Amino acid sequence: MKKIKIRPALFEDMPDLLRMIKELAEFEKLAHEVSADVKKLAATLLSPHSSAEAVFIEVDDRKVGFALFFSTYSTFLAQSGIYLEDLYIQSAHRGQGYGRCLLAHIAQLAIKRKCGRVEWSVLDWNEKALKFYRSAGAEAMSAWTTQRLSGPALEAFAQTADF
Repeated sequence: MKKIKIRPALFEDMPDLLRMIKELAEFEKLAHEVSADVKKLAATLLSPHSSAEAVFIEVDDRKVGFALFFSTYSTFLAQSGIYLEDLYIQSAHRGQGYGRCLLAHIAQLAIKRKCGRVEWSVLDWNEKALKFYRSAGAEAMSAWTTQRLSGPALEAFAQTADF
C-alpha cells in the first residue's frame, strides 16, 4: 500500500516547487510567462507575512504534485474563501487519485478556516481537468470572465490615478 502525505512546502522544497511550476507552465503552453525563481518563491511563500501557501503531495516520500493557494474574501458572503492558483500532478502520476487528494485537502482547509468557498480557474481546452472538477462537484461560473492587469498595462493604468 502506498503511503500518501500532504505537507506544507518548506525552504528546502523551493527548487522542486519551481521545477514543477515550470512543468505546469509547459503543459499549459505558458512557459514563456514564468519569471519565478527559487529566491522569489521562498520570499513570497515562506515569509511571516506571506498571503499564499503551497503544499506538496508525497507518495512513498516522493513529491508527485503540489497545490498553491491564497485567501480571498466574498463581500456577498461576508466570508473568506480560498483561491486555488495551481493544482499540479506530474504526468506519470496522473489518474491515480492524487489530484483528488490535494483538492480534498484544500476543501478541508476551507472548512477548518470557516471559508465560504474554494475557487479556481481552468484553461478552457483542458478537458481532463474540467471533467475532474465536475466529478468533484465544482460548477462553472459561465457568467464571469477573468480579467487581468499586469506588466506595462498595470503600470500605465496605475499612473492614471488623479487624486
